[in-house]
Amino acid sequence: MNKDMMKSLVGKIIKIDRGGPESRIGKLLDVNEDHLVLLTEDEGVVYYYTHHIKSVTENAKEQLEFNIEVPEGFSYKQADNFPGLLDQLKFQWVKINRGGPEKLEGVLSDINNDFVSLINKEEIVRLSMFHIRNISYGLKIEKAEDEKSDNQNSQEKMSSSDKQSSKQRVAKSESSKSQYAK
Repeated sequence: MNKDMMKSLVGKIIKIDRGGPESRIGKLLDVNEDHLVLLTEDEGVVYYYTHHIKSVTENAKEQLEFNIEVPEGFSYKQADNFPGLLDQLKFQWVKINRGGPEKLEGVLSDINNDFVSLINKEEIVRLSMFHIRNISYGLKIEKAEDEKSDNQNSQEKMSSSDKQSSKQRVAKSESSKSQYAK
């Protein structure tokens, strides 16, 4: 991806790739030599290694949904290049490659020109630098209070309907038991 073209999209809502497990919608926060910084709703800040990006869609008609406001003073890890970024994430819990069969998470323990090492439970996984598409380390912005209360209300409604259906199942079960007892 052309760095100058990508710089013109900073601050805008974009979609990385058209689909698939690595495709995400978010606000472009920064563009560097070989990676970009995308703020997503569900996963927080995701760093994309640009040589794996196939397409970028700009939200020209406001059709891409993104409902997070970036607060003043919001900060994230910054580096001139991707290996430098990985070095800043050393000894932190990270997620590499958001989806698909090569999705990994663990503590980033070693970084060199050829591979990175992740520790997860009792495993040490070494992943080729070339195959890292994106990485995140859990930095997120909480959604607005309105959305939280809406989600909480819908969860409360679901739990009360679950209780009702559970009571109905018990009542049906007891009536069928009494039929067989006769």
